[in-house]
Amino acid sequence: MLQASAPPPPYAIVVPTLGRPSLRACLDAVAAATASGHGPVRIVLVHDRPGPDGAPPALDVPPALRPITTVVAGRGRGPAAARNTGMRAAGPVPWIVFLDDDVVPGRGWGEDLASDLVSASRDTAAVTARIDVPLPAGRRPTDWERNTAGLATARWITADMAFRREALEAAGGFDERFRRAFREDAELALRLIEGGWVLAPGSRRTTHPVRPADRWISVRLQAGNADDVLMCRLHGHDWWGRAGAPRGRLPRHAAVTSAAAAAVGCALVGRRRAAAWCAAGWLVGTAEFAAARIAPGPRTRSEVVTMAATSTVVPAMAVWHWLRGTVVHRRVHRADPAAPPASRSQAPQGTRREQVRS
Repeated sequence: MLQASAPPPPYAIVVPTLGRPSLRACLDAVAAATASGHGPVRIVLVHDRPGPDGAPPALDVPPALRPITTVVAGRGRGPAAARNTGMRAAGPVPWIVFLDDDVVPGRGWGEDLASDLVSASRDTAAVTARIDVPLPAGRRPTDWERNTAGLATARWITADMAFRREALEAAGGFDERFRRAFREDAELALRLIEGGWVLAPGSRRTTHPVRPADRWISVRLQAGNADDVLMCRLHGHDWWGRAGAPRGRLPRHAAVTSAAAAAVGCALVGRRRAAAWCAAGWLVGTAEFAAARIAPGPRTRSEVVTMAATSTVVPAMAVWHWLRGTVVHRRVHRADPAAPPASRSQAPQGTRREQVRS
């Protein structure tokens, strides 16, 4: 509960959006959670799909929030750039809370957020939320649902994260070279931690529903391998461990893709036996990958077909994006740590703090 002797600091909410229908549910939840107090002084909606004239289209905002809501146009460069735009438009508030446009803050979110901000120590750069991902009852989750469920255990996730403005400015904001909603939050967190800041777990809860997706979503997600290359350039090859991020299957994908390329090459030069062995290696690797994705899922006909089809494509796409990232980011140098906190005070008794040091 919020202590009466410690009024919460003012904060603004920044929501990057593409104008999806989920935005209204997010804003309705914010309005309900802050109706009794502890609300934001401003809400900035950064529309990253401005109209032909560069102006942001109209958005459906609950009446209770309209007096404090501003809609600004993004530059179509992804959520990292949109958050930086929103931060600049938020005004001189000490805290900025970033929400994704597809999350639903809980009923006690406003009071819990106020408590999180009051309890933050002077060197706390950000306070995370607890993310809940509801999965279907009565069956196993699909591959895409399991992917989304990983957000619930992510160490730092900007789906709902409150940042101290001073820390954001010390870090120079989000790195806008990250054009997707992937790794930009971990990258900023590592720079802050390397500069001596602390990222603390909060008490507020936010739901992140599983949004609809077509069966090829896993193929498109392989673009994130290029972002992993950028992370290696910025933070070294041990960043996965420091960020608590899963390493993934890129080495296996590279082996499977190499087997396929070797099979084609051997066939072209008439080495049929070698081509057959390489093709068998590709088939075994692909079958193992598909089985690993099918086993924990619902095993419906649609899911099995989707896993079988995409498992033949994902390894090659993962390698392709890794190679692309290696070329695009070849001149990127190690990131500088964020400027350290101006002063260091002891955290309030009982405050949990989370910090990863290299």
